[in-house]
Amino acid sequence: MRIILVGLGALGQGLLGHLGEQADSLLDAYGLRAKIVAALDTSGAVVQPAGLDPAVLLRTKRSRGGLAGLQPYFRPGRRALEIIHTVDADAVVEVTPTNILDGEPAMSHIRGALKARRHVVTANKGPIVLAMGYLTSLAEEMGAILRFSGTVGGGTPMLDLARHSLRGDRVVSIAGIVNGTTNYILTRMGEGLAFEEALEQAKKLGYAEANPAYDVEGTDAAIKLAILSNWAMGTRLRVTDVSARGIKEVTLADIERAQAQGKVIKLIARCDGKVASVQPELIPKTDPLNVPGPLNAVTYTTENVGPITLVGKGAGGRETAGALLRDLIDIHLRSK
Repeated sequence: MRIILVGLGALGQGLLGHLGEQADSLLDAYGLRAKIVAALDTSGAVVQPAGLDPAVLLRTKRSRGGLAGLQPYFRPGRRALEIIHTVDADAVVEVTPTNILDGEPAMSHIRGALKARRHVVTANKGPIVLAMGYLTSLAEEMGAILRFSGTVGGGTPMLDLARHSLRGDRVVSIAGIVNGTTNYILTRMGEGLAFEEALEQAKKLGYAEANPAYDVEGTDAAIKLAILSNWAMGTRLRVTDVSARGIKEVTLADIERAQAQGKVIKLIARCDGKVASVQPELIPKTDPLNVPGPLNAVTYTTENVGPITLVGKGAGGRETAGALLRDLIDIHLRSK
């Protein structure tokens, strides 16, 4: 499989790490020989139709000179759409930063790749929450495959479980913890830390961004709930349809009162197909959604089986890059 990698941040670098470390096992287990024929960051592109060694590409990206050190393959200032349309490839992996206002530049990259009949893998939430229906229809029309399992749950296959492992059943409601930053903060508050102290720890550990408003105000969880619901239940939720309230108002006194009742406070995302919300809730300590630290958890309630809960890491470059790899394997097996 010939791959164009658009974006060389943590996720792009994580994928390169996986491809370099697992090349032999991917070939043995799945018959997948992944070749990076082009890779781009904001400085330009490196292009080699014969394939770029993932380890060399990763090492060069992390060097002082960046991609410019990979001569004679470096092409300064090249844009992703130009590379997508001119370099022969089977799949495009799009992992530029998320933008939920208009989805750009990822929206144009994904649309351009699909129109060029290239398969697409992305962990970019912007285009998927804004235009899942359009993009999946476009992929089908073009005979291409679009996969985005890394948009929710990091490396934990929350979307895959809902769509592939529950065939023949119907998801009637979703409840979950889909933001690891807020879950870590609430866990630490349960151990006695004040909100600000817990937030600072989350930043130091890399769970929270320098500006954590997206997380603590519930916006990130609302985005992920919309994607989950639209994918698993066939709704057409927009982010603005989700009533979102974050954890900034949760106090240590609230946490202590919950503990006295044998309960915990968690930021829960819920949808029953009609009403969608994200808000702090009191749940019993025995609830499957009572997971610690930065873990994520989702409970799908189905018509036939009832509640099914999946728990796993919801963040991290290596973990989410594992979802990108899983999607590439799926595309390879489906397009053989």
